[in-house]
Amino acid sequence: MVSPQQAQQVYDEAECLFERREVEAAIAQMASEITSQLADTNPLVLAVMSGALIPAGILLSHLDFPLQIDYIHASRYRGETSGGELHWRVRPRYELAGRTVLIIDDILDEGLTLQAIIESCREQGAAEVYSAVLVKKLHQRNIGIEADFVGLEVADRYLFGYGMDYKEYLRNAPGIFAVKEH
Repeated sequence: MVSPQQAQQVYDEAECLFERREVEAAIAQMASEITSQLADTNPLVLAVMSGALIPAGILLSHLDFPLQIDYIHASRYRGETSGGELHWRVRPRYELAGRTVLIIDDILDEGLTLQAIIESCREQGAAEVYSAVLVKKLHQRNIGIEADFVGLEVADRYLFGYGMDYKEYLRNAPGIFAVKEH
């Protein structure tokens, strides 16, 4: 764990990759694509906590059609800067059988978390499962899973802001930032 002062130092030294207006324009574009594809499907939207809290909140305000909202809490990071075993804290409370499901997450990195969530939704009988991520990292470690809707693509760096954290801090940063490499 880091102190608030250490988190502030990381923030002060970080490189801003996307400012607020760029992030919100990308979210609006994703919303347009989602609306085109899912507006008539009565989707159940599952926000992956805690990272999707901010992007889902903004994205959902752009989706002007009937939908239901729930959240799930599954993580491989649990406050660390690298992922481990998938840990489920909260599963969906709605019945998924026969539903169109849209999973919203903050970032697609290796794809292990998203893949496990998608598989879980299918095992629960979801008719269709879509995924939307604010950020997709560009690297070779991805296990081959792609998101259906992607806001921004970035190089392989440790990011924070708009839901992504640095050791449980800085999710609220007003842009997408890369931690300074030492």
